[in-house]
Amino acid sequence: MKKLLITVIVLVCISDFAFAQAVSYDKEDFAEISTVIDDAAFDIRYYSPNNFTGNKINGYKAPRAYLTKEALAALKIAADDLRNQGYRLLIWDSYRPQKAVDNFVKWINDADDAGDKSFYPEIEKSDLLEGNYVMAKSGHTRGSTVDLTLIKKDGSSVDMGGTFDLFSEISHPDYENLTEEQKNNRKILHDAMINAGFVGLDSEWWHFTLKDEPYKDTYFDFDVE
Repeated sequence: MKKLLITVIVLVCISDFAFAQAVSYDKEDFAEISTVIDDAAFDIRYYSPNNFTGNKINGYKAPRAYLTKEALAALKIAADDLRNQGYRLLIWDSYRPQKAVDNFVKWINDADDAGDKSFYPEIEKSDLLEGNYVMAKSGHTRGSTVDLTLIKKDGSSVDMGGTFDLFSEISHPDYENLTEEQKNNRKILHDAMINAGFVGLDSEWWHFTLKDEPYKDTYFDFDVE
C-alpha cells in the first residue's frame, strides 16, 4: 500500500503554463536491490566519472541501488526468470535523486564542459536536452525505473550491441544493424522485464519502468548512500 509521504509542493513554470508537483525526501517505501536479489551485480555509473558528464554526479554518495518496494518485487520476478536461463542482472542505475538530474541539466548548459564525448559521438551536447536524450524530469526520480543489462552466471559480459548511456540510434531496442546474437540477447532481457510487469523505452534498450509504478506524480530527492 502506498504510504502517505511528507512532500514539498513546488510550482514549476514551463512557457505559459504552471503546475504543482510533489517532491519527497521520504525513502520508507524504498529498498536496496541487493537485499532482495542477492546475485545481482552493480556498476553504478553516476557514482563514478564513467558517464557522459565525465564527473561523479550529485546525490550519489555510495555505489548502491534502490527501487520502490513494488518495483523491486517485480524485478525479482525478472531476475528469477533470467537466472533459470543462465543469466544474472547487472545494474547501472535505478532510483536517481532529483539533484542528480539537475546536475545533468547544469552540465548540458555549461558550454565549457564537454564531458565524455564518446557517449554522444553523433550529436551536439546542446541537443541532449532538446532531443529528450536527457530529461529535466526523469522517471528514475520516481523510484520505479531501472537501467540494467545481462551478464552470465560467472560474471562475464553478454553482447548487447551497445553500451549504457550511448546516445545514438544504436541504443534503440529495435535497431536493426545488429548481429542475430545481439538481437537475441536484447530480446531475452526485454521479454523477462515485460513479463515481470515493466515497460521499456523506445530509445534505450536497457531502460525499464514498472508499468503500475506507485508514485507517478512524485519526484524523490534523498541521497543514494
